[in-house]
Amino acid sequence: MTAIAQDSPLPGTRLDPVPMLLVAGLALVALPLMGGFSTWLTLTIAGLAMGMIIFIVASGMTLVFGLMDVLNFGHGLFITLGAYVACSVMSGMAGWTQSGSLLANLGAILPAAVIGMLVAGAVGAAFERLIIRPVYGQHLKQILITVGGLIVGQELIKAIWGPQTLPFALPQALSGAVLMGDAAVEKFRLLALVIGIAVLALMLWVLNRTKLGLLVRAGVEDREMVESLGYRIRHLFIGVFVAGAMLAGLGGVLWGMYQQAVVPELGAQVNILIFIVIMIGGMGSTLGCLIGSLLVGLMANYTGFLMPKAALFSNIALLIAILMWRPQGVYPVASR
Repeated sequence: MTAIAQDSPLPGTRLDPVPMLLVAGLALVALPLMGGFSTWLTLTIAGLAMGMIIFIVASGMTLVFGLMDVLNFGHGLFITLGAYVACSVMSGMAGWTQSGSLLANLGAILPAAVIGMLVAGAVGAAFERLIIRPVYGQHLKQILITVGGLIVGQELIKAIWGPQTLPFALPQALSGAVLMGDAAVEKFRLLALVIGIAVLALMLWVLNRTKLGLLVRAGVEDREMVESLGYRIRHLFIGVFVAGAMLAGLGGVLWGMYQQAVVPELGAQVNILIFIVIMIGGMGSTLGCLIGSLLVGLMANYTGFLMPKAALFSNIALLIAILMWRPQGVYPVASR
């Protein structure tokens, strides 16, 4: 029996390719409606960049839900904090941001993003300890208390930075657009796309190639089994929550630069897109989160060009269509 077991291949899991084809299908369906290839290319790259920013923000939250079973409506606070902190840091580096050198501009963005992530992570650790830990396993209380935490956090941000909109100007070398044939693509959207792909690659490496990632994925599937093997799942909880808050902070930095302005309600506004993405992807699914983010980004840009007044409703309609097809999302986690 041992010899047979050693020689027999382990059964593999087949990844359903249909949800991945939805992204390409949406782009192809939109092509004849855009009035020209250059317009379609501009909107597609903009949609992919927006989708990757949403993925950075939402991936942390979907990990938190998948591992900790926590519905954290306060996630938007970390997004807003990242944006405001980065805006403050970059405002003090005018010599770097107003330089025509791309390296100088990146030299301003990097410390601003790192500090924003660290502040968001520190606040996330306190948020988990003081607000979420007492209500583990109680979804209704989680919703109420995290919404309250978000509101209190927004008021504290108003007390520190003021209630007015703060401009978040792009660095000089990242302003404007580059030409790809007849299509004009904004430079910052290309940078956001590159950063999003880098974050995705790092997440896939951590989740699939490291022991930590193995524990996280095992904890999502069967938390009790991981605990029975002697691992302290509570410490893993805290680490994942802080990592999710830091990703939200990075996403807030990119979103603030994407909008070129920050407001105290920034996180609450993005929260709507996050929950649409998570429900489309499947609660707790990282790959589903990626698919949902790209679909939402493309749909928002295509609809915003064709029917601006229907742009917000288009994502709700997309969510309804996906859930009618697959009620648990495109890549549901088995334990949910």
